[in-house]
Amino acid sequence: MRMIVQRVSEASVFIENKKHSSIGQGLLVYVGWGYADATIDSDWMIRKILNMRIFNDHEDVMNRSIIEVQGQILVVSQFTLFASTKKGNRPSYMRSANNETAKPLYNDFLEKLWTISNLPIKSGIFGADMEIKSINEGPITIYIDSKNKE
Repeated sequence: MRMIVQRVSEASVFIENKKHSSIGQGLLVYVGWGYADATIDSDWMIRKILNMRIFNDHEDVMNRSIIEVQGQILVVSQFTLFASTKKGNRPSYMRSANNETAKPLYNDFLEKLWTISNLPIKSGIFGADMEIKSINEGPITIYIDSKNKE
């Protein structure tokens, strides 16, 4: 499982030129599953993003988590996080989980994220053609891979 986590002052998802969901201060999370991923990967990732200290404290030091600032989270499914560009110029997505595997993992991820955090959780629509607009604050952009826990 892979994620791109961005600290944002606002973010929105548009589908067919209509605003589907939006958040204020919080995290924009692009998330994708590989063919070998399972719910255990999601559980680790949820703990990681909820406890990551990337929001400023009163001394302007990144020392607070999304839970502590009571921010919002916008989750967008992103199978292209598993793109392989090793050969040729067209990325291969063979390592991405297929829709039948990834969609239940995505739905489970959203449900657990909301249940554990009790924060406002918004999302795009799995598999939809979406337009994402965001204001990255910092900029803070972090890549996380559940199979490469650094």
